[in-house]
Amino acid sequence: MIKKRLNCVLLVDDDKGTNFINQMIIKKADIADQVQTVLNGKEALDFITNKGKYEKTENVFPQPMLTLLDINMPVMDGWEFLEAYHALEEHQKGKIIIIMLTTSLNPDDRTRAENISEVSDFKSKPLSLETVADIMKIHFPERL
Repeated sequence: MIKKRLNCVLLVDDDKGTNFINQMIIKKADIADQVQTVLNGKEALDFITNKGKYEKTENVFPQPMLTLLDINMPVMDGWEFLEAYHALEEHQKGKIIIIMLTTSLNPDDRTRAENISEVSDFKSKPLSLETVADIMKIHFPERL
């Protein structure tokens, strides 16, 4: 049982079907007040920094506490997003837990992710309730 839900989970994947299913799983797990989906790293950066279509003058979007990031996407892939995210100012980064969520079976991808300080974990698709429970146990134990 969740004691305190996450304010926002950001799903970054170019597959709308995957985003839809992941959104349903997160809603079913009841771990977040808001679930935001974006289709590539550029949109994710815009969401985190309140730019582009996510720009708001009157209030700032909630910093997602958890971001599930795909690797292979058009426009800006997961690696390019991580490079750009790394360059953000600390106040823009907030305390976002980034988890690579991918179909990649390439061990080089896992190794590469392990060497990026901003990546907290590396999980394989599809997302499941068990994976979500795992993520909460490991990365947000104080909320359980």
